[in-house]
Formats: sequence, structure tokens, C-alpha cells
Amino acid sequence: MKGAVALSVATLVTGLWAGGALAHDEAGALGQVRFPTSCAAPAQPVFERGIALLHSFWYEEALKTFTSVTATDPDCAMGYWGIAMSVYYPLWQPPSEAMLTKGRTALDRAATLTATPREKDYVAALATFYHDTDKLDHRTRAVAYEKAMEQLAARYPEDREASVFYALALDATAPPTDKTYANQLKAAAILEKVFAEQPNHPGVAHYIIHSYDAAPLATRSLTAARSYSKLAPAVPHALHMPSHIFTRLGLWQESIDSNLASADAGKAYVAKQGGTHAWDQSLHAQDYLAYGYLQTGRDVAARRVVEELAEYKKAEPESLAAAYALVAVPARYALERRLWNEAAALAMPAITFPWARYPWAEAIIAYTHSLGAARTGNVAAAEKDVERLAGLRDTLIQAKNKYWADQVEVQRRAAAAFIAHAKGNKTEALTLLRSAADLEGTMDKHPVTPAAVVPTRELLGDLLLELNKPADALREFESTLVEEPNRFRSLYGAGRAAERAGDASRARTFYTSLVNLCSNADSVRPELREAKMFLTK
Repeated sequence: MKGAVALSVATLVTGLWAGGALAHDEAGALGQVRFPTSCAAPAQPVFERGIALLHSFWYEEALKTFTSVTATDPDCAMGYWGIAMSVYYPLWQPPSEAMLTKGRTALDRAATLTATPREKDYVAALATFYHDTDKLDHRTRAVAYEKAMEQLAARYPEDREASVFYALALDATAPPTDKTYANQLKAAAILEKVFAEQPNHPGVAHYIIHSYDAAPLATRSLTAARSYSKLAPAVPHALHMPSHIFTRLGLWQESIDSNLASADAGKAYVAKQGGTHAWDQSLHAQDYLAYGYLQTGRDVAARRVVEELAEYKKAEPESLAAAYALVAVPARYALERRLWNEAAALAMPAITFPWARYPWAEAIIAYTHSLGAARTGNVAAAEKDVERLAGLRDTLIQAKNKYWADQVEVQRRAAAAFIAHAKGNKTEALTLLRSAADLEGTMDKHPVTPAAVVPTRELLGDLLLELNKPADALREFESTLVEEPNRFRSLYGAGRAAERAGDASRARTFYTSLVNLCSNADSVRPELREAKMFLTK
């Protein structure tokens, strides 16, 4: 049945696709937007199709669509604005120099054309991001654009698109260390008002999910999450996006179904164009898919994802999402199953890819390798990996990429902790691992990731159990489960810790949750067998 659902979605996407551009009869398949412009009448429905694509982050197709708008009406200023919007991915990664040039050129053209005052304000607001790139860094320009959109939305309170794009800008500039979620909550308040008026608007549902994509907020987004894929069923990203919330809440089967449909639709999109590469959006869905499989004991299914990614020779675009999935999926496959020999043997993917752009990607492999080496007694190899992690952290610091530098520092401390443990330095190991977990706790996950490749606080729980501190371990596992509900390893760890602490009732609760979680498991993990044995006592 699940395969049939995924196939029907892929068939829908393929059917909507014609000659490299979306067909003109996809009524409702992209959602509904209303964005009046002064462009020629034949260009207006095409422009609104571009807006719908833009709201679902299908940037490749949005760019084609807005380009066709300018071909239909060369004097349509908003068509050029749309081109510039299509090469700025606010929640993913900064534009390349080529993309910045393309966006700036389009806006410069728009500025020369006759337009309404409102349209001129849209162009001027976006220009705050694209101009002065030689003087101002990415974040400074992104914040300037956010402030410009705030003014635009205030100037045109009846223009719901201004409010929606302002909300997206708020999400894009939200500091990952702000645990008050001020920007996200402000964005959500704006979006929920529009959602009540326009329940079929794809961007509103999409951005509500992003606004609430945090552990304390995720339940607020279930309605939007469960509606978005139905609003824009032609868009692979729309099929995937609800899984951000499903993952946050540990709703693994819903996440699996979402990402199966998205990955299949993405592959159909590439195949229809005659491509053989891995599309970064399919890779993104497969990362979440493998994660969901691993939480439910479906290791055989997860292995198929690992093997499929290993077969790819090329990924397009060569984005942050692609880089993360390519390294995180095999790393998770080893670490979630605590197969340290596999972790110790992990190497960078063989795919041709510009890894130098993403030092943190190599760090994920080095971290996995170091944990595996330390846990199998190869301390010398583990120490080399820790040195490499320090170097990659410093590279990111020099690039002023504090978020990823701190992520790598978490990994360095955690890996060093298990080296200390292997050497018999228990106090040092606990101190290092606690500091790593505390640092990780100051940051939220990046929007392209389902979670850390392994939660550091969960590793701390593992170590405390090994040091015969079950009550302390239980607290760490329970803390992890607050942030990441229904995680296999934390449920098992909490059950084991409670059992060893003499709390049979709580152990039974955790083990029962674990067994229920894995009702469709396709392998028998030792931990699952242990839980079942306890429950039969």
C-alpha cells in the first residue's frame, strides 16, 4: 500500500511535467496564491505559478517560470524580482558568487522598468540583500532584507504576500542559539492569521512548519504539517516538509511515508529530464527516511538507503543539503546501531563532490570514525581523528562560520571523551562529554538536518551506564527523550538504566514503548531482544 501511495505521487509529478516546465493544467497541485502585479495579463497566471513554486522552495522551477514571465512580458519588473528571489535560498545556504551576480543583474533590470510603487518597494527590499556584497557579510544583508520586508509589510497591510515573505525572512535570520525562539514565534503569529484566511496557501503552511521546527514548539505545527503535502502534491519538497514535525515528535511512520513519497517524486522529476544524478532534495528526503527507519528497527530498509546513496556518481545541485545527507546517512547507520567496527571503517563518500566547501561534512565522518576507533581500542587512530576535528573547527572559525564550528567542537569534545575513557581517565571523560552535551544544548539543529548524527547527551547516558551510574544515566536519557521523543537508543538506554537502578516499573514503561515502536522491525537488534525478554519476566 505504501509503495502504491509513493508511486501515485511520483506519477502525479511526472504527469505534471512536460518538456522541462510544469504543465499549465496543474490546478491546485501547487497550492493557491494571489499576487497581483502590473505585468501583462498573459504573464500574470505564470507569475503566480512561480510564486507558488517559490513558496515550496522548488527554486529550479521557479527560476524557469519567472524567466518565462520576462519572455512573455519583457517589461514586467516583478518577473525579474522573481528571478532574484529564485537564486536566494534563505533557509539553506548563502548564494554563490554566480547566484549573487544573477540576482543583482535581475534586480538592476527591474529597477529600470515602469512599475507600481508597491512593486518598486518589493524590488528595493530585495536589493538590500543583493547589493554591497563586497562590503557586508551574508547575515548582515539577510537581516537588512528582513527589516526591509518588515517595513514593506507594514506599508501594505492588505498585501498578504508581503507578510508571508516577511515571516520567511524572520525564520531565516533566527539565531540558532536563541532558545526563546523570538523570530520564529513572531513569524508564526503572522502566518497563522494568513492561514485562517488562505488555508490553501502553500507558503503559509510551509513556513509555519519551519517556524515551529523546534522541540518545544513542534506540536503547534501538526495541522500545517498534515495539510501541506495535500496543498502542493506536485512538489517533492512539500511531500517531505511535514516530516520535519513528524521527526520532532517521534511520529516515525508518518515521517517514513512522507519521505518515501518525496524521494520517489524527486527521482521521477530527475528521470523525466533525462538526468542520472542525485537531486539534493531527494537526498534530503532520504536522510530523513533513513533516520526514521533506524528509529523503528528497520535496519534492512535503512541499509537500502545507504547502498543507494553509495551508488550515486554525481549530486546536483552541490548544496549543503546534499553534502549533509551524503555523509550523515552512512554515519547514522553505524552509530545508531552502535556497531563500532563499522564506524571505525567509515570513509568519505566516493561521489564526486566539492567537499572543501563543507568542512563540517568531513568532520561528521572523522567524528564517526573516531568514536568507532576509540570504542574498539584503537586510541591512536581516534586521536588522529580528534586532531582533524580540531583543524576543521579552526577552518570554520576562520571562515566566520560559528554555527558549524561549534557543531564540530561538540564532536571534538565527545570524541576526546571516549579516548579518555579508553585510557581509563573516567573523570576527564565525563567532564569532556558533559561539556560537549552542554554546548550542543545551546544550539538548535540546522533546518536541513533531522537531528545530530547522534545526540551527545545520549552518549553521556551510555557512558554513565558503563561507569555504573544508572540513576545519572537515566536522567540523561530522559532529557534526550524530551528533545527527541521516541528515539530508539534513548528509550532502550532509559529502560536499561531504570532496570539497573532497581526501578522495574519505569523500566517496563520504557521497554514497552521501545517494543511498540518497533512493531514493524525488519531485523532483531540485541537491544530489542533484551527489552522483550524483560517484558516476559
